[in-house]
Amino acid sequence: MSLRLILIGPPGVGKGTQSALLNERLGLSALSSGEIFRREIEAHTDLGRLAQRYIQHGELVPNGVTIEMMAKRLREDDARKGGFVLDGFPRTVRQAEALDEILFDMEMGLDKVVSIEVPEETILNRLAGRMGCTKCGEIYHSKNKPPMREGLCDKCNGPLFVRTDDQPATILERLRVFHETTEPVIGYYEKTGTLLRVDGSVGPEETYRQIVAGTVA
Repeated sequence: MSLRLILIGPPGVGKGTQSALLNERLGLSALSSGEIFRREIEAHTDLGRLAQRYIQHGELVPNGVTIEMMAKRLREDDARKGGFVLDGFPRTVRQAEALDEILFDMEMGLDKVVSIEVPEETILNRLAGRMGCTKCGEIYHSKNKPPMREGLCDKCNGPLFVRTDDQPATILERLRVFHETTEPVIGYYEKTGTLLRVDGSVGPEETYRQIVAGTVA
């Protein structure tokens, strides 16, 4: 299948989960901006070294560097020929405009931009108990998905940690940044007629069903 999708929504709505399901079940390349940053940094590319300088200082990677990284990844065969789902990009209207230009140059278009919508109280409850594996990146939750052994990953036995950006004060700041910077992107795509709104509070399978119903002809 060759669908080209964007998942958009504040932290904690389940974009990563849905991206993984779309990759597993529909064969779409899951393109996470965070993963692309890590790959470039680990490969010691010029873009990776540039991005790392900003990340090390706790600063946002500038639009220009982010856009160039995403353009490079979108031109790889799996994304270009087999379809993709973008998670974490675009985060700004400028990035959305740049993505339009990249896809136009590649003679491609977007099929849908999926806005996953969840009440803020639910987001706070989800993120407050979240833990990640330091080795494989598997995500757990103290209430909704606890590990079988406290502090250890079920998959690889790696130690679990609570991300600094999942602390309550940081969560509120991340939500503020989303509303200020990324929420306008939803309006941008609503004007193009590509926006699909889904209820992300109903659980992963039902959210996935809504996405497929709204995107797969």
